[in-house]
Amino acid sequence: MSSSLDRKQQAWSALFSEPVDALVQRYTASVGFDKRMATFDIQGSLAHARMLAAQRIISAQDLADIERGMVQIEQEIASGAFEWKLELEDVHLNIEARLTQLIGDAGKRLHTGRSRNDQVATDIRLWLRAAIDAIVDQLEALRAALREVAAAHVDTIMPGFTHLQVAQPVTFGHHLLAYVEMFGRDAERMRDCRHRVNRLPLGAAALAGTSYPLDREQVARELGFEAVSRNSLDAVSDRDFAIEFCAAASLVMVHVSRLSEELVLWMSQAFGFIALPDRYCTGSSIMPQKKNPDVPELARGKSGRVIGHLNALLVLMKGQPLAYNKDNQEDKEPLFDTADTLLDTLTLFADMVRGIRVNAAAMEAAALKGYATATDLADYLVKKGLPFRDAHEVVAHAVRACSASGRDLAALSLDELKALNPAVEADVFEVLTLRGSVDSRRVYGGTAPSEVRRMLSPD
Repeated sequence: MSSSLDRKQQAWSALFSEPVDALVQRYTASVGFDKRMATFDIQGSLAHARMLAAQRIISAQDLADIERGMVQIEQEIASGAFEWKLELEDVHLNIEARLTQLIGDAGKRLHTGRSRNDQVATDIRLWLRAAIDAIVDQLEALRAALREVAAAHVDTIMPGFTHLQVAQPVTFGHHLLAYVEMFGRDAERMRDCRHRVNRLPLGAAALAGTSYPLDREQVARELGFEAVSRNSLDAVSDRDFAIEFCAAASLVMVHVSRLSEELVLWMSQAFGFIALPDRYCTGSSIMPQKKNPDVPELARGKSGRVIGHLNALLVLMKGQPLAYNKDNQEDKEPLFDTADTLLDTLTLFADMVRGIRVNAAAMEAAALKGYATATDLADYLVKKGLPFRDAHEVVAHAVRACSASGRDLAALSLDELKALNPAVEADVFEVLTLRGSVDSRRVYGGTAPSEVRRMLSPD
């Protein structure tokens, strides 16, 4: 099975004695997925061309022709008229071939002083930089949505859990602000990752740099890069910046997955804490009563997909000797899908969270089921002079008594509580109620409504 492609159309020399096999063309081509970098490829090429002209490596007329041709190519791509050719392998050669078709020899001079190795490394960084900016914006949109719902539920009491057992009462506002903190750290990681993404590889050429007097700093300034890569071998061969992004993205999706798990639990009849907007749920094909939280469930599943992409890139990179290897063509699909999945997920969640309807009565009733104020009673006894371990034992007996009689701690009489320890006084009931418990936790970052309001103030 042979290709009919004329070797003159290839980017390499006439060294080869036969055309590339048709299956090899399909197997090695990347244009089907890397064409999404076309805008960034054109940006990088224009900056490179302007630098070549400024350095008198190409003429002013060549630059004018290149700029004119690139304008037409960008219009063709935007309109869908551009013809992407599999035999030209990738986005770079497709654009270069069309440019040469439009403007002649000036198009052939564009590649002076660069290789596809440093060209693709530049394009990926430009693309990823824009993706990070969009993701950070959506992280902040999700945080804003969580804050809005938290602000409406500063006083709504719910059970706080450890081991998925009722532990202590908290407020729903406080609970949601935990995710505001998580997603805030995620945004910090993304911004920090962006600094290492934002370094210019162009000028490294294939692996050793170039003998042309390139002004790499000029290109960096025009493209908005913060720095220029310092080693040509490293610049073209490593994808640690993409791996770092996927690691940060995996952490975001882990946090999304944890939130999703809680939304699924809270929406179940066993909890009944919340309802999600209908537009984020589906029904059953057989059970007409069902309303399934498909978006949180699918987001929980997609977290595994993103984590898998991180592992794929780690394995891709681990066995490569310096410098560039064709293996690195496999970096794009997992990277692109990670960014797409993350951006779509965050966009959906920002709107979905705002539509959450809260069943405050169900939350409070659940908090009453697990003796959630037991620690408050122990703390009360400590303040009366008991060592904490002794207080812990006293309260354990109280919980056992309540469990046997089917009552809450707050339902015990003062005499019953005094029988447990004579230090107990009438003011004990202030801490045995759910409201008294949450109001007392005014430590910085605690669940008291006064603290939740403080944390809702702008960062």
